[in-house]
Amino acid sequence: MSRASAPSRGTARDDRHLGYVAAAVVFAIGMAGTTLPTPLYGLYREELGFSELMVTVIFASYAVGVIATLLLVGNHSDAVGRRPVLWTALGLAAASALFFLFEGGLSFLFAGRLLSGFSAGLLSGAGTVTVLELARPERKSRAGFAATAANMGGLGCGPLLSGLLAEYAPRPLALPFLAHLALVGIGCLIVLFLPETVKEPRLLTRPSPPGLYVPPQVRGIFTPSALAAFAGFSLLGLFTAVAPSFVSQTLGITNLAVSGIVVFSLFLSSTVGQSWTSRMAVRVALPLGCLILVVGLLLVGASLWVETLPLLVAGAVCGGIGQGLAFRAGLIAVGEAAPPAHRAATVSSFFVVAYTGISLPVVGVGALTMWVGLDSAGLIFTACVTVLATATGLYLARGPREPVPPV
Repeated sequence: MSRASAPSRGTARDDRHLGYVAAAVVFAIGMAGTTLPTPLYGLYREELGFSELMVTVIFASYAVGVIATLLLVGNHSDAVGRRPVLWTALGLAAASALFFLFEGGLSFLFAGRLLSGFSAGLLSGAGTVTVLELARPERKSRAGFAATAANMGGLGCGPLLSGLLAEYAPRPLALPFLAHLALVGIGCLIVLFLPETVKEPRLLTRPSPPGLYVPPQVRGIFTPSALAAFAGFSLLGLFTAVAPSFVSQTLGITNLAVSGIVVFSLFLSSTVGQSWTSRMAVRVALPLGCLILVVGLLLVGASLWVETLPLLVAGAVCGGIGQGLAFRAGLIAVGEAAPPAHRAATVSSFFVVAYTGISLPVVGVGALTMWVGLDSAGLIFTACVTVLATATGLYLARGPREPVPPV
């Protein structure tokens, strides 16, 4: 792979034995930037003097960016090509890092998170598809896991990298973003040498938003699958937005590297859970994932009640595995049930529900902290999401529903 221009079809086929690994690296680099600020929110609070509610609102602006991108240009790489979209996503990730680097107050933090959401929205579609398309047929299964690992692994590596640098290196609010800018530069170089998998890309094509639509015959499986994804992503949002505050304020541990490791353990476990999905039937993985997620939520709640770090880590690991199992199984179930003509819109709708789960409940936690405190807000959150995950898991465990006839 040694050229900058779009390769010929035959040469692209020869490059695919390494192309999907390189694409997964690019995917991971981009996603790492979206969680990079997680262990640093406490430092921003001290410097700028805002509340826990504002932390969650800043975080939620990221989900707004992701959802808007999925709705407006989620399928745009099908027309303009994968590489231009990957470059755009990396450019947005770099712009996000610059806003955090220059740190000009709350407006800069909001802008940085919003740009990060745009980047993640582009990568969620184009990154996943590029990894899969660059794999040889006999390596499709490995490529699927590579895409999963790049997504969740990248999200986990962000707080791990920033937590370690902020704790043990100088300039804690600058060095993590400088490091990510360097990684983004490497990612741009990798994209330069990736084969283009779209046969006839049209760079000037106007976006055609896929919209939201769930066919009637899919709604029987879509609703519980989407609710399971909502519950699982709520846990991801809780850890990504306010877990460092739990670690520092409730547990009294001010080491930023510990906060980064706790969040990393959740995303690493989600990757493991998603990898297990291929070993069991979807009808088993979906309710089982919900059950394991419930156990994880109960452990997180217990950790806040008795104020102990090991229980919080155990909750992160267990909850991550459950989230990964339920999310990937739900995505497979919805994708297989949707008719080809509406598959993209149905999957986009599934992701919109999931990313709503990563934002709205977390903002609710931030609002509750203003009245009942951080610990009680966390306990109320875990209780509500536990009820949702339990009800969804029990519904799914009843067995398959009869499909609704198409209209």
